[in-house]
Amino acid sequence: MATPTDLSDYSPSATITTFDRPVPLLRGPVPAAPSDDPSAGPFVLAFRDSRAWRSAFKACESKIVEQCEAGARIGCAVSASSKCAPPWWWALIGRSPPSLAEREVCEERETAACVAASREKCVKFAKDKCLGPFRDARIAVNGRDLTRKKKEKKEAMVLIFWASMGERRRSSIIGLEILGSWVLSKCELGETNYRGSELLDTENIENSLCLR
Repeated sequence: MATPTDLSDYSPSATITTFDRPVPLLRGPVPAAPSDDPSAGPFVLAFRDSRAWRSAFKACESKIVEQCEAGARIGCAVSASSKCAPPWWWALIGRSPPSLAEREVCEERETAACVAASREKCVKFAKDKCLGPFRDARIAVNGRDLTRKKKEKKEAMVLIFWASMGERRRSSIIGLEILGSWVLSKCELGETNYRGSELLDTENIENSLCLR
């Protein structure tokens, strides 16, 4: 806040200090579910819904990839400069070094190839770093999840009906034996949160019900 020249000036512009808006919290407290450890307290931290969890997961990966690629570009530039520099022994045999234009083209080519090769490694590195924390993170069961209870039970009944029509149809249903128990457990009012691992397990029938 700037010091007013007139000490008797009490206007808002002279007396109010503005601050940046607070960064929204990624997670908030929700009541602990009956399945949570009671010794941890009556509340647990959870993402407000699956969309917030996905958004934070993608932001985590994107930020780490960005930082990794920035570091890789520096290393690639140093490596390219070393590769494109003329060998020391050229001066001994009287060979002239390449022109600055030729060396610049060489460094650009080597840097681009190095950065492209490091991009896949950066993506894998970011995924490995973010996977553990987000797999164990809790996600709040919000009102939208609860209102889907009847719809999910109806869909479960349809799947079970078609599965009962024959062994051939039954084999096409993934994880059917856990479908009923999941619907009953996750849609109960006592469940306030679930783990991010349930969204990451794409081969589980839970995933198709939870991510729609």
